[in-house]
Amino acid sequence: MTAHALLSASGAARWLNCTGAPALEKNFPDTTSVYAKEGTLAHAICELKLRKYAIEPMGKSVYTRRLNKLKKEEGYDKEMDGYTDDYLDHIKQILLSYPETPYVAAEQRVDFSQWVPGGFGTADCLIIGGHTLHVVDFKYGKGVEVDARDNPQMRLYALGALERYGMLYEIWKIRMHIIQPRINNYSDDSISATDLFQWADAEVKPAAEEAYKGPGTFKPGDWCRFCRAKSQCKPRAEYFAAMAKDAREHSDPRLMSLEDLGRYLKIAKLLKPWAEDLQEYGLGCCLDGKQVPGWKAVEGRGSRSFTDQDAAFKVLMDHGTAESMLWTKVPLTLAQTEKLIGKKEFAALVGSYVDKKPGKPALVPDTDKRPAIDNVTHAEDVFEKIEK
Repeated sequence: MTAHALLSASGAARWLNCTGAPALEKNFPDTTSVYAKEGTLAHAICELKLRKYAIEPMGKSVYTRRLNKLKKEEGYDKEMDGYTDDYLDHIKQILLSYPETPYVAAEQRVDFSQWVPGGFGTADCLIIGGHTLHVVDFKYGKGVEVDARDNPQMRLYALGALERYGMLYEIWKIRMHIIQPRINNYSDDSISATDLFQWADAEVKPAAEEAYKGPGTFKPGDWCRFCRAKSQCKPRAEYFAAMAKDAREHSDPRLMSLEDLGRYLKIAKLLKPWAEDLQEYGLGCCLDGKQVPGWKAVEGRGSRSFTDQDAAFKVLMDHGTAESMLWTKVPLTLAQTEKLIGKKEFAALVGSYVDKKPGKPALVPDTDKRPAIDNVTHAEDVFEKIEK
């Protein structure tokens, strides 16, 4: 079996909705970003800390040696230690909620090929106790908030875990946890084992078979974000054209209704990342010497920097410029200070000096988990009740 499944759990949101994506993506290289390497290192530290606490007896010297080895890896910084501690703290809360120690597995390979051809993955942490399976997933990225609700990756991991441990444990319920500490995102969801199997049979299996055999059908959406073919995908372009046509046909030619606004906002939400993908692809073509009609690559606005700042400042001071005019004393921001001190120590020492103000109102789809702002004035709030 190859190192990467064609229908991976991490890409499930994509191939479940767009069954044509996997076959198309095979024509594009699978590159690894700096952020992915950073996440891999953070996961390795999480695994070590979890093993020491709950799985594998480990002396202090052995643990310190292994941790220091990871800290020497490229991409490590001090804040990674604090965020991986957050991961362990959340797992501790689950473990301590049981009267007896539950079963714990770290970085466990799970197989869900009964529903997805060649389907397998690696679950960060599995906990089984009291007829409940906990699936815990650590996300180190901070660019995209990941929600545990109806999360197909988490559900596939749960299916694989049930296949692996179903004969050993009587599992009735699955709880799925996302731990994304860099953006303070901690979400969870639950589903019964019966409902999970029904979802797998009714939705996953037919979509997986169609995606595996190909060519599949194309359905662009938010899941295009991580598709390797997203910049050149023609069905994606045709999708936006069809949406724009639909909006025109259902609208007053003079003014927008609220229904029109909803449709246009949906287009705009997906249109911005698509335009950025096109820009990146077009620039790459031009830099490779290919001609994109109507476009060209040019040198952007450059930047300047001293080759030797100390030497330059000395010359200026020798010619009458005061040293105090060349240097400014600027305090660290709250975020920079927290990063320097560490999240937990910062909260313990100076948390009482932090004033958290509400964020600026933002427009989001109605599926967002945050409560809506209710600025509607109700009659009972304005007029006093008249007693009979």
